Amino acid sequence: MKTLRLILGDQLNIKHSWLRNTEDSVMYCMFEMRQETDYTYHHILKAAAFFAAMRSFAKQLETNGHKVIYYRLDAKENKQKLTDNLTNLIGSLTVEKFEYQLPDEYRLDEQLKAFCKGLSIKSEAFDTEHFYTTRTELEDFFKGKKQLLMENFYRYMRKKHDILMEGKNPEGGKWNYDATNRNKWNDKDTVPEKPDFNHDVKDIISLLEKQSVKTMGRAGNGFINQPLTRKEALELLKFFCEKLLLHFGDYQDAMHTEETTLFHSQLSFAINAKIISPRDVVATVHNYYHKHKDAINISEAEGFIRQIIGWREYMRGIYWMHMPRYKKENYFGNKNKLPDFYWTGQTKMNCLKHSVNNSLDTAYAHHIQRLMVLGNFALLIQASPDEVDEWYLGVYIDAVEWVQLPNTRGMSQFADAGTVATKPYISSANYINNMSNYCGSCFYNAKTRTEEKSCPFNSLYWNFLYTQKKLLEQNPRMAFMYKQLDKIKPEEIELILKRADKIINAPDDF
Repeated sequence: MKTLRLILGDQLNIKHSWLRNTEDSVMYCMFEMRQETDYTYHHILKAAAFFAAMRSFAKQLETNGHKVIYYRLDAKENKQKLTDNLTNLIGSLTVEKFEYQLPDEYRLDEQLKAFCKGLSIKSEAFDTEHFYTTRTELEDFFKGKKQLLMENFYRYMRKKHDILMEGKNPEGGKWNYDATNRNKWNDKDTVPEKPDFNHDVKDIISLLEKQSVKTMGRAGNGFINQPLTRKEALELLKFFCEKLLLHFGDYQDAMHTEETTLFHSQLSFAINAKIISPRDVVATVHNYYHKHKDAINISEAEGFIRQIIGWREYMRGIYWMHMPRYKKENYFGNKNKLPDFYWTGQTKMNCLKHSVNNSLDTAYAHHIQRLMVLGNFALLIQASPDEVDEWYLGVYIDAVEWVQLPNTRGMSQFADAGTVATKPYISSANYINNMSNYCGSCFYNAKTRTEEKSCPFNSLYWNFLYTQKKLLEQNPRMAFMYKQLDKIKPEEIELILKRADKIINAPDDF
């Protein structure tokens, strides 16, 4: 039976069971399409990285003896829409069966389900063989429970997959070492130089420009330092274990003007494109830790593993549990536009300047920059969750909707009213000052909240608590914050509100 199999741009799993054997009757198809470049503005390095990884994967398939039909963006036969390309191939090749791996994006899942319903030939969907969980496992786990606490799900995952366990108990006696993962980096522990994969993508950037694809961010010198193959991803994973894991947990929340990645693995693009599996990553880190327990504290390994088997799988479960309505959640009714400096990096606020420029230059920023600087500011100025989602989905090289949406709309913007987070992730300058060196060289004063040169985060933070009191004061995790708010004198509150209003109405002036 002549079979056509579709591989999407984030399904680059060379270990998938589909690929164990070569069959003359099976053809694989991959497409670079305007459908995918144009549904949002992507960072130019993100678009280039996905195309480069796809091309590398297609070459590897051919080297391994598989038949591959690959449409580049400018191919004459490319109809630029997934279903149009598939329809043409099925007809021209007299295909008898169409197969695909389940997409991880709701939009594509719906598109392919509708397409298959209209086919006159057989069709079948397969698992991507990537995640620890099924789409509905999280929903099944929380059935009948009032709160969807990630910690509970994380403990279930640890037990189910026997990760960092001693029988039925957590190894080391604790489930979670998050409290030890909040150290400020001061260059005492040197950050080793990471491998440079040095992928030249100037030809892809030129193609995107010639095809008038609208992008965001900066192309720099036209090179990408990301693993684009499984071999490179394994090399980066080995480097992480040998050089970075030792201090990952200690400094995973730290930020610094001279170091953009610190001890973070930078494996997220490779994992989210399925170039390497989370099981490979977790097993490697787990085994390395156990062989080097004399040098590596359990808090370092647990902090990293929690991000993958806990948070990553949890976010995917939330996405499939609540789509498509999740994309419309807006608990606070926020409607403001994001400031222009999210696209230019031009602001006097040092933390935002560095976090935005890191993002625009490299299509990367680590999770605390994303959450407690960029997302924090967006929420405090009451930015529309739609705008926030679109920016995050576009700017980051590792951003695919299933993981981006619940992280931004849920955790960062609290637009889901607490489905993901138990409280809004907001802070004044105090948190940023504690976790970084940004404030020391900033134009603004991190210690004051009403003066002309007071850090905008300070007035915005208290303004948010004051204006959202009806929606938040019954939240037990907000009790301390509201006790602090009640201690501020009415006349100072008035000054705070006035300054916050000024910032909210003209954030690009700050």
